Amino acid sequence: MQDFATKEVTTDLLIIGGGMAATGAGVEAAYWAKKNGQKVVLVDKAALDRSGAVAMGLSAINQYVGDNTPIDYLSYVQQDLMGLCRQDLVMDIARHVNGSVHMFEGFGLPIWKDADGQYVHEGRWQLMINGESYKLILAEATKNAIATLDDDGEIVERVFVHELILDKNDKNRVAGAVGFNVREPYEFYVFKAKAVLVAAGGAVHVFRPRSTGEGLGRAWYPPWNSGSSSALMQEAGAEMTSQEVIFIPARYKDGYGPVGAWFLLFKATATTASGVNYMGEGLAEGGELHNWLPYGAVKPIPTCLRNHLMMQRVYMEGDGPILMHTDKAIEKIASEAPDEKAKKRKIKELEAEAWEDFLDMTISQAMLWASKNIYPEKVPSEIIPSEPYFIGSHSGASGAWCSGPEDLQDDTSKAEYFWGYNRMSTVKGLFAAGDGVGDSSHKFSSGSFTEGRIAAKAAIKYCMENADMPEVDQAKIDELKAKTYAPMKLYEDTKDYAVGDLHKGYTYSEEINPNWIDPKMLMFRIQKIMDEYAAGWGSQYTCSATTLNIALDLLKFVREDIDKVAARDIHELMRYWENNHRLLIAEAHVRHKLFREETRWPGYYYRADFKKMDEDNWGKVFANSKYDAETNEWEMIKRPIIRFVKIEKVVGMV
Repeated sequence: MQDFATKEVTTDLLIIGGGMAATGAGVEAAYWAKKNGQKVVLVDKAALDRSGAVAMGLSAINQYVGDNTPIDYLSYVQQDLMGLCRQDLVMDIARHVNGSVHMFEGFGLPIWKDADGQYVHEGRWQLMINGESYKLILAEATKNAIATLDDDGEIVERVFVHELILDKNDKNRVAGAVGFNVREPYEFYVFKAKAVLVAAGGAVHVFRPRSTGEGLGRAWYPPWNSGSSSALMQEAGAEMTSQEVIFIPARYKDGYGPVGAWFLLFKATATTASGVNYMGEGLAEGGELHNWLPYGAVKPIPTCLRNHLMMQRVYMEGDGPILMHTDKAIEKIASEAPDEKAKKRKIKELEAEAWEDFLDMTISQAMLWASKNIYPEKVPSEIIPSEPYFIGSHSGASGAWCSGPEDLQDDTSKAEYFWGYNRMSTVKGLFAAGDGVGDSSHKFSSGSFTEGRIAAKAAIKYCMENADMPEVDQAKIDELKAKTYAPMKLYEDTKDYAVGDLHKGYTYSEEINPNWIDPKMLMFRIQKIMDEYAAGWGSQYTCSATTLNIALDLLKFVREDIDKVAARDIHELMRYWENNHRLLIAEAHVRHKLFREETRWPGYYYRADFKKMDEDNWGKVFANSKYDAETNEWEMIKRPIIRFVKIEKVVGMV
């Protein structure tokens, strides 16, 4: 096997990732670094222009507080997550997010405005945008900001960071990271830094996706997101939180197209196959939502409970599929036109907006509509719950347990939620943003960008107040380099069947070989375990202590076989490390699900052995964990949910 060159990069702050949180971090870090003589390096597995969850574009900005208050937004988030959120983290983003959105407009993002020049809202918190180039615009702003640092700023693209480095003299202090170039020239990168900010996205393809075969890779969340944010921090020993909270969006079947614009902007309704308005039925007196108080009988209905009502009808009563009545919504809006000519013109306008909604952010859905001859103004479309995703920036909550802002704490919360620097994990110098931060849900794109800004400002302050560079153990670097390329070495050592002619011609395909496991087969193995035993769609999102313990046993066998995975090229090496990260996320998730003995998020997952919420034992705590990579041991921890902001009435209470 070729000897890959080693390239060292030394900086004050290292930002890992290229999505919305990383771009926000880059813009803010550059501002404060220039003022204080600090160096910033941003490293991204992809290319910054089209990296992250907004790579394909977006049709709306989902978090804009506008004239509402941060407490209003907090009440919405707390309600949607069935009471589980860090109030300090949510409010910190809510008080700054308007400024970020105004920055976006200054960068050149087209935000819809009405005849009076006011923003057009999709819902209370959402703004409509022409967002196909959303990520390109923000990436350009980040590049321009880091370019102002001259020799003290650098963006490194196409390098996959797969493991963090700890200080040789302090195992609870970060010292940098290692990665490898996924494009030529093939190099091993060693990043040395005083502080590291992880914003590398959430995880998809840990569970078996609904789209298989020719559709493999089609998902709601970007398929290249492999859980690197949580995996990197988890393996470095950071305390993690809410890893049991996955997100399952309801989306148009097969194409995963968004339904938000249809519900909120077009006011469409969804019904069962027999025509039952299951949402209205659930809200009615005596309906299912009243079984999940204090969060159930409210508007907006929590995301998981909207799923729950759908799943009950489809899986328990067989009244599927669920149909989104795009045709009726368009007809209703058009019927308000003064005459037939105006009505036809309005229908064409609405039809164009319907297609643009997909072309701005989910092109595959538009392609599916076209290929199946679906006319949204004429017929309804199926919607269905997706497979589970790990995402801390949407309606999930998984990520690192991070310090909050000092000024938002009271005497009780400060002891639990603040330890020196905003958004720093329990490992010194290791910061997080976006999907990397747990329990600060519903930040979406604009809030993730904002959290990147918040974390970067704090990280630069940390670098200034901790000026000494951590010491890196060269022996550990050598060990990590060998470990990095081990799958390629395995392939090189065995592809010619060096042991005589024993295996020569044994199989007709390199993908089927007695000497190694293919990276894709490793992913399929993880997905099968999680789908069948940890509450994937194939098990109707249901698990129990029995199935979860089976999953742990099977994942242990996968871990034992990890050194038998071979990579035939640098692309498969990247796939190997992505699946290594997925495996870490999978085990953490199963352990958290096993630890929390209740069903708090029906519609995300069900514990068949604990079918209800348990407010007394679990309603006031977060489920946290710490992983020791050296001993392969886990510690499960309960941390208090401290509600220092008193909300008398949930906004939207029925």
